[in-house]
Order: sequence, then C-alpha cells, then structure tokens
Amino acid sequence: MAAPQVILGLVNGAFYALLSLGLAIIFGMLNVINFAHGAQFMMGAFVAWMLLAWAGIPYWGALVLAPLIVGVFGVVIERTMIARLYKLDHLYGLLLTFGLALIIEGVFRNGFGSSGLPYAPPAAFNALNIDIPIMFLPGYRVWVVIASVLVCLATWLVIEKTKIGAYLRAATERPELVQAFGINVPRMMTLTYGAGVALAAFAGVLAAPIYSVNPAMGANFIITVFAVVVIGGMGSIMGSVVTGFGLGLIEGLARVVYPEASATVVFVIMAIVLLTRPAGLFGRG
Repeated sequence: MAAPQVILGLVNGAFYALLSLGLAIIFGMLNVINFAHGAQFMMGAFVAWMLLAWAGIPYWGALVLAPLIVGVFGVVIERTMIARLYKLDHLYGLLLTFGLALIIEGVFRNGFGSSGLPYAPPAAFNALNIDIPIMFLPGYRVWVVIASVLVCLATWLVIEKTKIGAYLRAATERPELVQAFGINVPRMMTLTYGAGVALAAFAGVLAAPIYSVNPAMGANFIITVFAVVVIGGMGSIMGSVVTGFGLGLIEGLARVVYPEASATVVFVIMAIVLLTRPAGLFGRG
C-alpha cells in the first residue's frame, strides 16, 4: 500500500526539513558550509542517551538540554576555529567542518562502538497512535512531524518577522553598518552558529527513538540534506523547510512506484534544478 510509504517519507521529510533549516541558517547568515552538521545531529542523539543512562533525565528533559549542550559546543567551535575563516574562501570552511565531522564521529565510535544504542520513546506517545485498516502509524512519528513543523515555523518567524531577524539579515549584508549602530556582530554570528547547531541536535533527539543511536546516523542523512538545501536555494529558510518535507514525500512515493529509484530520486531532482534554476527553487538568482 502507498499510505505507509508516504507517511514514512513524511517522517524522513521532517528530519530533512529540520537539518536543512539549520544548514540554511548557518550558510545564509555566516556563509559557512557546515559539513559537521550531520555529526552535530548525531551528538544530539547521543547526549539524549547519556542524559537518560547516566543522569536519569528522561526524553522531555533531553529535548531541551541536549540542543543547549550541543549548541554550546557549537559556540566553542565557532569562536575557536570557524570565526577565523569568515574572510576566506568557502572551501576552507567546508574542509574544516568536514575534518571536524570525521573527528567527532571517530571519538563517538571509539567511545560507544558502531552497533547502536536503544532509546525508547515515552509511553505517553501511544495515545497518538493512528490505527486504521490501511495502516498503523506509531504516535511517536506523529509527534516528530508535529514538532518539526512547529520548530521550523517558529524559526522562520523569528528570522523573517522580528527585530532580531532583521539585525541578522542586515549583518550578513552590511556588518560594518550594523556594528556602527552598537550591535555586537561577532557575538551575533557566534549565537547564530550555535542556534543552527542546536537545531541539528534537536533533530537528533527526535531521531533517537526511531533510529538506533550510533556514530554513523548523521552521515546517513547529511548528503541528502545538502541536496535538499541546494534544491531549496542555499541560505533560503523557507526553501529548506518546504523542500525538505516535499522531497521526503517524493522519496516515499518513489518507494511505492519504483523502489529502486528511492535512493537516487532526490539527486536526480537536484541535477534537474541545477540545470534549470542554479540558484535553487527559492533562491535568488
């Protein structure tokens, strides 16, 4: 049946949207291609597992604390490494964050192994189970879609409709002018990177009960997420969100119509978009 595959695609699309949103914020505001985003997504899942296993802090606490902890890690990385590369070519940032991703993944693989760790969702989500003749949808997956939509919408509203968002957008275009108005632009850039990393970690906490918590879980997502960002338009917030959910659904439909193409359909779409609209569907030409 098509319905289960479409719903599975929607859940994957929720993760694509959250991860590509964080990537778009970091690139759009800082002009940094953050290849460590997948590793930071994985860190969010591992921090949630550690909070439960070592401190007894359950899922709801981890949903708040894990993004904050990983976000602080991102702030330290930005201040000590990435801030030195803002005036250099994008390639330097990509190589640095790629190296960071390999280091982070290697540290977690050495510490926890590669087999994966279980992380059970709260039983309360069973109340959201959808059980109808054509399909059964666990309540936790319903929550993942709802939470992703709410966080993406809230992030878009902050960036597009508030004074803070206006300062951020202005700082990317004319940092000297914004600095002249008394705004601490370097601090704003640091907090922006930390926020983008926190979004990745939030997605990691959401993913922990669905996928086994393992060092490779970020690498399994990041290439597809980069394709989502390119299709939506590099730096386009709304483009990343809409494209993430849309491509998740298309991927789910491909599993029904032609399963062999489900792994490549996103990249075929990316190639078509780059040939016809190089700036992306929502990007500025």
